[in-house]
Amino acid sequence: MRRDEIDQYMDILNFDEYELRSRLEFFEITDDDFRCLAGLRDFASKYTEEIVEKLYELILGHPETRTFFPDAETVERVKRKQTEYFMKLFRENIDLDYIRDRLRIGFVHEKIGMPPKWYLGAYRRYLQLITDRLIEEYRDRPDLAEQYVRSIEKIIFFEMAVSIDTYIAAHVETVTRHKEAIRELSTPVIKVHDRVLLLPVIGTVDTHRAQQIMETVLLEIVEEQAKVMIIDIAGVAVVDTRVADHLIRTTKAIRFLGAEAILTGISPNVARTVVQLGVDIGEIQTTNRLADGIELALHEIGKAITPKNQEKHLEKARQQERPGEKR
Repeated sequence: MRRDEIDQYMDILNFDEYELRSRLEFFEITDDDFRCLAGLRDFASKYTEEIVEKLYELILGHPETRTFFPDAETVERVKRKQTEYFMKLFRENIDLDYIRDRLRIGFVHEKIGMPPKWYLGAYRRYLQLITDRLIEEYRDRPDLAEQYVRSIEKIIFFEMAVSIDTYIAAHVETVTRHKEAIRELSTPVIKVHDRVLLLPVIGTVDTHRAQQIMETVLLEIVEEQAKVMIIDIAGVAVVDTRVADHLIRTTKAIRFLGAEAILTGISPNVARTVVQLGVDIGEIQTTNRLADGIELALHEIGKAITPKNQEKHLEKARQQERPGEKR
């Protein structure tokens, strides 16, 4: 995960100094807790390997979580990372650089498709293993063990919150990207000719999709400096009052940009339905066939479709009219 990606998620989560202080206060993590954690570094060094091994006994022993670790090399790599993560829990303070480092956890889990239920379960195991070792290590000082356990609980839950927030932010970003890809696929604008565009509409047109169609059409007209937009609705299953209204609104918006709209794919059923509904589409140029719509669009920009044999005859006639040509 690159630094700019980390900073992006810091911005999404509004994670600044104020947010950090606010969270530390809410989780009741005090300077005394940090002193306790820093004082446990020798304990952490002593039990890190054992705790990490037992954590991965749980993870690798479950059929669903085991699938995230396809080979021994991956397991060894994540164990090393986990050891680094564990040791960083025992520190004297938390700053924004520490948060940036922790953001990677939720980000990576979302990218590999590991749902929160599994790493929350792993955190629970983590906390249990640390608590068991603390109680055993300080069995002669139960009051001190209890104090250490409270500090560990606070920092673990703090870490969980950061990881979940990052996971949610990364997941929302992924979903947004997917929606954008689907949007582009559902409203594909095709360049037919210079300054002539075509939008084939297939499937159901609801309010949300109609808005997408209008936004896409207007954006493409501006970018391509188009003079004509052909909207082909041959693939629209049902044309009712709502769909017709969306089409009228879109064509009006097209004209506001100085372009013309041509509606093609008008079947007899669609024509009959529009008439029965009393929808006025008289201002819209319509054709039954897409080919006719393209021909009409080319005429609007001063172009025409000429059959090849006719083109040859025209070229021959032009050559005959040139002065100095032999007859």
